[in-house]
Amino acid sequence: MRAESDAENAAGGGATKANGTPVAPVVPATPGAPGAPAAPGTAAGAGPAARSRRFPSITRDTARPEGSGRAVPGAVSTPVRQWPMLSVLTATAVGLLATAFGHPRVGCLAIGVALIAASVMRRVLPSVGMLAVRSRFTDMITYGLLGVAITLLALVMAAPKPGW
Repeated sequence: MRAESDAENAAGGGATKANGTPVAPVVPATPGAPGAPAAPGTAAGAGPAARSRRFPSITRDTARPEGSGRAVPGAVSTPVRQWPMLSVLTATAVGLLATAFGHPRVGCLAIGVALIAASVMRRVLPSVGMLAVRSRFTDMITYGLLGVAITLLALVMAAPKPGW
């Protein structure tokens, strides 16, 4: 393989990096500019060179993530703008407190219902602020499955015996 790439370089096949991957020849930015040499393999004045379909190694801009929007316009304070996420976090905190104070079934039910509510809000509301983490479909499935699983486990778990 190495001998073939060396032979190709010697025959004018193109340059390669140290690891053996070929390096594309440098093409001028404006192929039809006066005084610029024509690109290899094209006739002078044949038109613009075709752009590569390869993903650029350096991106110039990025799309905003889906959750970067706000649930309420920007003139309102941050807690009000992020009410979907805060409501899920509040319900989860209530469930954790209930579990800590000796009511694990009630606490797990509160956490499961909070996740199911997050799934429903992600489906119904057009913008949910920071509650949007991935695509809408993935968020709905993730929140919904976790919520149903935690709720079912809360309903079927055995009550802990006191004194342990």
